[in-house]
Amino acid sequence: MTLDALPAPRALILAAGRGERMRPLTDHTPKPLLRVRGRPLLQWWVDALARDGVRELVVNTAWLGEQIEGYFGPQRLMDKREQLSKNDQPAIRFSSEGRDFGRALETAGGIVRALPLLAPTADDVFWVLAGDIFAPDFRFDPEAVRRFAASGRLAQLWLVPNPPHHPAGDFGIGVDGLALNEAPPGGAPPAAGPPQGGQAPSGGSAACEAAERGGRYTFSTVGLYRRALFEPPWCDIAPGNPQGVAAPLAPLLRRAIAAGQVGAELYTGAWTDVGTPERLAALQ
Repeated sequence: MTLDALPAPRALILAAGRGERMRPLTDHTPKPLLRVRGRPLLQWWVDALARDGVRELVVNTAWLGEQIEGYFGPQRLMDKREQLSKNDQPAIRFSSEGRDFGRALETAGGIVRALPLLAPTADDVFWVLAGDIFAPDFRFDPEAVRRFAASGRLAQLWLVPNPPHHPAGDFGIGVDGLALNEAPPGGAPPAAGPPQGGQAPSGGSAACEAAERGGRYTFSTVGLYRRALFEPPWCDIAPGNPQGVAAPLAPLLRRAIAAGQVGAELYTGAWTDVGTPERLAALQ
């Protein structure tokens, strides 16, 4: 199969977390079902993925997961999203960590658990994003998928200028387009690439300026991944995570970044980590 004929990749939306900082709002409602401008946070992502051609989605669940699975069950999906034609409806499957293990498995643990639904072979690529992020203009560009598949890299990360609540950032971007664990020498700007958006993210121009001075940016949670990243030698969790190992993604990413296996680009569209009731209220 040529790169031009690549099928649309599948996507995993991470929706298993407890949302402690959002309490009491999340005591009875899972954070991805909290509403922004009339729609659940998670539905914004589902609609965006569907409109950009992604037809198969996986959602991992734990805290109040039955509510998410009920809301996005086949009949509710048809009822709630009348703006999409029948042919545009994505197939949604669930990786039910709460049912299977009684708890969330963190990011890497959850991805490995969902791998059989996401990527049958080692070279398959897929999107991952967090269900509590609001980025209404992000595009899941098929050309970005083709570039990533051709690159041979293990991951491609989208970074954003640092918001006020995370001023130190997470990763740098080298002039070669590779992600860096530390800022590039001299706080060099990121490598040029096809821009997305154009609006300042949450935090405005001050956040952008702070990011540019420091040369480190915040991980948006949106990334493309190759299944091989979640197998030896990079990841030692058994395929499908049958033991329910809980593990974060950041250490795995940092190892792959140190080996020059991760690309990165800057996203400058509107982006908010909806982590507190105040941030949620500001979006309404």
